[in-house]
Amino acid sequence: MSFINWETKFSVNVAEIDAEHKRLVAMINKLHDAMKIGQGKETISTILDDMTNYAVHHFQTEEGYMEKLNYPEYQKHKQEHDDFVAKVTDFQKKYERDELLLSIEVMRFLSDWLRNHIMGSDQRYSDYFNQHGVR
Repeated sequence: MSFINWETKFSVNVAEIDAEHKRLVAMINKLHDAMKIGQGKETISTILDDMTNYAVHHFQTEEGYMEKLNYPEYQKHKQEHDDFVAKVTDFQKKYERDELLLSIEVMRFLSDWLRNHIMGSDQRYSDYFNQHGVR
């Protein structure tokens, strides 16, 4: 059973971006499943790599649309993306130092990102993108 199931409330009504957001949900579920069986520490390296790849690809997608459509909140949104990248870099340093409880910290961060960024900041561009023909 998944920790988080994709729900329509997560959707920004842009198929490409929703597909990428589903990757984040999958990361959360993968880490949660590993933690349940005591394998969080062993899985965290893969999750950190996935988070890095997600950030590069997904943020490029969103920011590309924002620039193309002159989205008015672009700079603020980009700053949130930059903060995500900085946090992942911090997690990678903690992983290299073999810090305890990192998997819990990463799980909390990803869950908060889903709740606050995707269901907050990303939802704000949904109508704007749709009105400009991006679906």
